[in-house]
Amino acid sequence: MSRLSQPHLLGIKNITPDDIELIFETADNFKEVINRPIKKVPSLRDVSIANIFFENSTRTRLSFELAQKRLSADVINFSASTSSVKKGETLLDTVNNILAMKVDMIVMRHASVGAPHFLSKHIKANIINAGDGTHEHPTQALLDAYSIREKLKTVKGKKVAIIGDILHSRVALSNIFALKKLGAEVMVCGPPTLLPKFISKLGVKVEWDLQKALAWCDVANVLRIQLERQQIKYFPSLREYSLYYGITKKILDQLKKEIVVMHPGPINRGVELSSDAADSSHAIILDQVENGVAIRMAVMYLLAGATA
Repeated sequence: MSRLSQPHLLGIKNITPDDIELIFETADNFKEVINRPIKKVPSLRDVSIANIFFENSTRTRLSFELAQKRLSADVINFSASTSSVKKGETLLDTVNNILAMKVDMIVMRHASVGAPHFLSKHIKANIINAGDGTHEHPTQALLDAYSIREKLKTVKGKKVAIIGDILHSRVALSNIFALKKLGAEVMVCGPPTLLPKFISKLGVKVEWDLQKALAWCDVANVLRIQLERQQIKYFPSLREYSLYYGITKKILDQLKKEIVVMHPGPINRGVELSSDAADSSHAIILDQVENGVAIRMAVMYLLAGATA
């Protein structure tokens, strides 16, 4: 019986390096499945999964839905904007009502930090955190690390620069945890106002100069500016941000080495990445999207305790 050490995937901080390797090995098998003419397996045909999204999502939600259908699971989709949450129903009541329909697993995105952790203490179903506020986004970090492993053969010893809005990003924190557990060196780069004060305590390098970060790294994971989470102005304008931290094909071509460019999406083209950089041979952005389905299939399969 192949299982993770935890009954939930609440964050990368909660799992072990062995868990990550098991997820990667399982994803390798599922990647073969999704590239076959018949892309479906009956692995979770007796499992019911509810996707509960209290925040808007396109890529993550579609990726989870497709992964669930590839595994033959029964899927329930819940959107807070059209639910009784609007009438004042609590999170716990909402979830308990869904569980009363005999749901086995919950994939949840919520604006509040710690929402999936709270639920895990009160319900029996397996919970996958699809993003909680500015805290963690574990499956994104897993697919990012998996994509690096696929492109560069290993994550261990690689230098990864996470560039952009670190302060408001749940992707950044999960990536730092995952990459450190897999033996990579990590640097964060961005304007001083968008770097958390105590980020260096996580064992990462801190750099304000984009050119120095790109010269140092093997991989640049570029994050978008999350204007929807910013209550005050952290820099004068998007134009000025792009001038100092935007990556173009010209900048990449001027480097003395080939680096890999990643982005969790959605891309603000012309801000953090120019179109010619995003669409260049450096970028593995669409590979990340494909790998996201395989990684999420692996996580759900392992949490369900399915036999290999």
